[in-house]
This record gives sequence, C-alpha cells and structure tokens, in this order.
Amino acid sequence: MATLRDILNERVCEGDPALWEKLDRNRVRCYACGHCCPIPEGQPGVCKVRFNHGGTLFVPYGYVAGVQCDPIEKKPFFHAYPGALAYSFGMLGCDLHCSYCQNWVTSQALRDADAVSPPLEAHPDLLIKDALAQGAKVVVSTYNEPLITSEWAVAVFRQARHAGLLTAYVSNGNGTPQVLEYLHPWIDLYKVDLKSFDDRHYRKLGGRLQPILDTIRGLHRMGIWMEIVTLLIPGFNDSDDELRKLTAFLASVSPDIPWHVTAFHQDYKMTSPADTRPEDLQRAAAIGRNAGLGYVYAGNLPGQVEGLEDTHCHHCGELLIQRCGYSIEKYNLTPQGDCPACHAPIPGRWSKKFDGQISASPFLHRRRAQLVKILSRQ
Repeated sequence: MATLRDILNERVCEGDPALWEKLDRNRVRCYACGHCCPIPEGQPGVCKVRFNHGGTLFVPYGYVAGVQCDPIEKKPFFHAYPGALAYSFGMLGCDLHCSYCQNWVTSQALRDADAVSPPLEAHPDLLIKDALAQGAKVVVSTYNEPLITSEWAVAVFRQARHAGLLTAYVSNGNGTPQVLEYLHPWIDLYKVDLKSFDDRHYRKLGGRLQPILDTIRGLHRMGIWMEIVTLLIPGFNDSDDELRKLTAFLASVSPDIPWHVTAFHQDYKMTSPADTRPEDLQRAAAIGRNAGLGYVYAGNLPGQVEGLEDTHCHHCGELLIQRCGYSIEKYNLTPQGDCPACHAPIPGRWSKKFDGQISASPFLHRRRAQLVKILSRQ
C-alpha cells in the first residue's frame, strides 16, 4: 500500500525557477520560506513537501487537503470586504511545528502519524468554478502554510483573477524576498501570524523572528493589504514587555495595520497553559492602542471583550462596523470607505456598498463530490 509520502510525491511539479537554485554536489537551495533550505539529493526540506530529485526541486501540485467556505472575518480580515465569502483551500505540510497548532492534521501530516488528512485531487479550473458557484468573492490559501505551496497557490490565483475574484494568504509570514516578489502580482490580501516578539520563542516553534518581521515590512512596502494576528498564550508571549515591543514594531511599520489579538485554547500538544481570559485580551489591546495602533481587535471570545470586535473611526471614534464573532450586525462606512461622521478615510479594502453577509459561520461546499475525488491508496 502506498504511503502518504508516496502519494504526495506523485502530485508535484518542478519548482518555479524564481524560488530555487542549484548548488554544488547536486544540492538545491529553496527560497519558498525563511529557512532557505540547502536540500541534498533525494531529501525534502524542513517543510517535508518540497524535495530534491536529481538536482531539481519538486513541489506540491494538483491536490487539496480540504476546501471550506468561510466568512472573510474568520481569516480574520476585518478591513477587507466585510461580509464577503472566502473560498478557502489548503494542502499539506508546514515549515514550523507549533505545539498548539489548530490545523495540525494538515500542517503536521508528514511529521505526526496521528495527523491524517487524505489528499483530494483538484485542478485550478474546478476550484474556481466551485468558488464562483458558492458566491465567493475571495479565494484563500490556508489550513497549511501556503508559502511552501506557492506554485500551486499561484496556479489557482491566476484562474481566480481571470474570473474576477480576489486572492489571499493566511500565513505564518516566514517568507523571503524571493517568494514575496513571486506572489506580488497574484495576491491581494495577506494575514500574518506574528506569534511572538522573542526569537527564543520562535526557535521553539521551529523558526526565527527576523524573517517574519522582514515579511511584514515587505508586504507593507509592496502595498498588499495586511492584517496581523497574535494568539495570546499565557506564560508564552503575553508579558507586557513583549507585547509593548511587538505593537511598537507594528506601529513603526504603519499605525493603520489592524492587529488581532486572539484567545488561545488548549489544542494539539499544548495542554498545560490555561485558556486566555477576556481580561488578558483587553490588557493586550490596551497596550496595542498605547503603542499607536489605530485598529486593535480581540478575537475568539465573541461578546466577551467589550467592543473590541467592532471597528471605530481612528479619528473621531464613530462606530463603523459592529460585529459579534464572524457576524456583522451594523455597517456604517461610506461608498468611498470613509467615516460618515468626520469623512476620514478608513484604511482597508472596501466595496462600494455593503452586500450583506452570505454566511456568518464556516460551511463545507455543497458539491464536494463533483469537485474532488479521494486519491487511491492502492
């Protein structure tokens, strides 16, 4: 019987030349993520899914590990087309190994024998056809780390752009200048998980802090709309000192970057810290506002965070969007994306009018059997 690795090794293409180069002794160097792995012949990189065969880098292509329709607020994007439906797809593998990962069945599939997410055959045309049928406005690469499957994402995004859809990444941000330049023509929105502001913490997760900071600066410089999420984990990244440094960094890049500080709950291998409390999120949000950030949100505890799910004008304080969880309860922006009270432009990507909300909760798409077929293990 074929193993998962055998199956994935059959669904590959050659890596784009922009994302790798040949080295000596039949090695290659990959530039899809911040590890910049020098990969020996016959071996994969840190991500486990990009591998060297005969001195050529081969990368994932032609499958998905899951497809789901989400409110765009779940990603979370609060300043990009509120109420829109995000058609979300993902592959397998990750360049980090966070012990609290909430998508571990896909991200850790080649590291953890308990992570089982059978791949499903897919083609960009079929994915986009299905996205249109569901009423999606945005197509999002998520669930695993999209940077390490960027060739596949770009193939899907090309079809999405041709069909008039927007595109997005939900990513750990462990990028390189090469992969950001590769993505730049094809991506509209980017969510970065800034997991900590301590390099020692990042090394426990299998990465480094500096590439994430460089990615945030690079995305802002390129003009790609970006929102930042920090999962607040008691005893790991929730000290006042670390939060002050993290939010001061974000404000130095731009005070207009929305920062979402979200509640941790015990998951995967991290079961010892207590779950994040509402008052922890409120404390972190206050630190972010004091650092000069204009748009700070608290997530994962709907209705418990005293207005920190809502968007207010940074200039006059007018309530612009009222939310509870992923649900939009009031929308009060002008067609130009301005505050109706003081006419200050509100940073973000806004529709000319609020089209309502297709769904306030995630759901599996209706015609799954028509879209993909489970790969045979025979």
